[in-house]
Amino acid sequence: MKKFLSANEAVAHAAAQAGCVVASAYPGTPSTEILENIAKFKDTIRCEWAVNEKVAVETAVGASMAGARAITAMKHVGLNVAMDPLMTFTYVGPLGGFVLVSADDPGMHSSQNEQDNRNLAKFARALLLEPADSQEAYDMTLKAFELSEKFQVPVILRLTTRTSHSASLVELGDFKPAPHPLIPYKKNIAKNIPVPMFARQHRVNAQKRTEAMEKEANRSKFNKVVKPAKGVKVSAKAKGLGIITSAVAYQYVREIFPDCQILKLGWTNPLPKALVSKFAKSVKKLLVVEELDPFLEEQIKAMGIKVLAHKTELNMHELNADRIQNLRHEILGDVPKAKVAKPVEGLPTRPPVLCAGCGHRGVFYVLHKLGATVTGDIGCYTLGAFPPLDAMDSTICMGASIGNAAGMRKAGLKGRICAVLGDSTFFHSGITGILSALYNGTPVTTVVLDNRITAMTGHQDNPGTGKTLAGDPAPVTEIGDIAKACGYKNVVKVSADDLGGLEKTLSTAMDSGEPWLVIAYAPCRIAAKLTKEGLCEVDPEKCKACGACFKMGCPAMTRGKEIRSGAFQMVIDANQCAGCKQCGQVCKFGAIKRVR
Repeated sequence: MKKFLSANEAVAHAAAQAGCVVASAYPGTPSTEILENIAKFKDTIRCEWAVNEKVAVETAVGASMAGARAITAMKHVGLNVAMDPLMTFTYVGPLGGFVLVSADDPGMHSSQNEQDNRNLAKFARALLLEPADSQEAYDMTLKAFELSEKFQVPVILRLTTRTSHSASLVELGDFKPAPHPLIPYKKNIAKNIPVPMFARQHRVNAQKRTEAMEKEANRSKFNKVVKPAKGVKVSAKAKGLGIITSAVAYQYVREIFPDCQILKLGWTNPLPKALVSKFAKSVKKLLVVEELDPFLEEQIKAMGIKVLAHKTELNMHELNADRIQNLRHEILGDVPKAKVAKPVEGLPTRPPVLCAGCGHRGVFYVLHKLGATVTGDIGCYTLGAFPPLDAMDSTICMGASIGNAAGMRKAGLKGRICAVLGDSTFFHSGITGILSALYNGTPVTTVVLDNRITAMTGHQDNPGTGKTLAGDPAPVTEIGDIAKACGYKNVVKVSADDLGGLEKTLSTAMDSGEPWLVIAYAPCRIAAKLTKEGLCEVDPEKCKACGACFKMGCPAMTRGKEIRSGAFQMVIDANQCAGCKQCGQVCKFGAIKRVR
């Protein structure tokens, strides 16, 4: 059986084929589609969105301890949140196969940093597999469950944005999803409770396990020498050059260095040192090509093996064929430098912008008007930082907005300070933030932008939506109830489309000297299918071209007739307008009306 699958889809199919019983994750690009596709096998796999990555890992750990095969998935920064349970679970060790998919984001297509989680796999003493395409993603996921049970070790499957979202033909074999039989659970406190007296032996066991895994890696089919294909002419300069590479970097190396011997590594932690040493001795010169950190190169150099130095930048941002071509130009000099494509002149720019009708826009418009210092968070609303809204001062990580605001206040920063985060982020890691602020008597105003969906990653459900990943009904958790339970006396819910109500509420909250939680509610227009809920129009007779409405930054607003130098009347694009009426509230001349 063959299917055209992305690596994310291939991982989901492999989990089903391997008999995975439990799957838990928190959505985050580029990993989101893994759980969404596993949900298609809900008859055999119990899958769920967890409130954050730490809980997702802990759920999968519990399933593994009970003898079931389990998988968890997250983007690279999500693994930071989950490191606490993972670091200890590598000591304890799985019973049922445990697979953690880390989807890294070289080039930061949709992330706040560019970290290489191979380092975290080594740090945690986990087994690490790196697929180079969808077929390997499928094969390695299948094998990962077996290796996890064999060595009693968590297995990290590291994808990147390019592999996660690129599709190719995958041979699925005899595809028959069915739950793998549970390994019988037996109470064993010496294994599962790593107090110091037991953990010390776990540390010894982890070292012995690493040695055993390295022996296995040296003979694994995922690590192989690839010689030039028949018919490929090997140039004199390329003869004797060997390249060690892994993951998607292999695809570029294979394309640009087709006449060189390549040691392709798919099992990269622990490093198969014997295989690397043997390959290094078989070539005259050795080059290491990898995406992001010199993870392999540093270990190979530490073995006493000489590696070719180069000036071509490989350890920052996403690799591509042009960069590898420039590397060949530097090392061998038999190809020209890659030409940098110039953008076509005259094309309009397309800066990132909040959707037309988005409720977040009104909140940021008001916060900017009130002159607030705004600590932000991870979500669509990060776009509130850019002109013309220009209403966010910081973004660090999920849930950090509240702690950041509290720290600013504790440091003595004067004026209005406000923390802003979304509903899904509030459930993820905002609850502890508001509790800490209240406990420590820090007068922070927290605004939860409640659009009742996890919007940025593609409209996934969360505890506030009333539905599970599988589409089953679930209790709706009210954000205000949580705040009141924490002890907040000032909890207010206001429509995010009501600019007057927002201004009154937010100014009162920020000037009160007390902790407030403000819920700015407006459903995501796309998720709620409200993109055509209404239509606003501009009366050209009343429009004075004052430009106030343009400060909203709505993409449905465009320049119309120039009535004086540099002053343009506003025209609303009927194809984009969502009828939110926010623009009409900022017009002092009553020129904007909702007509449908």
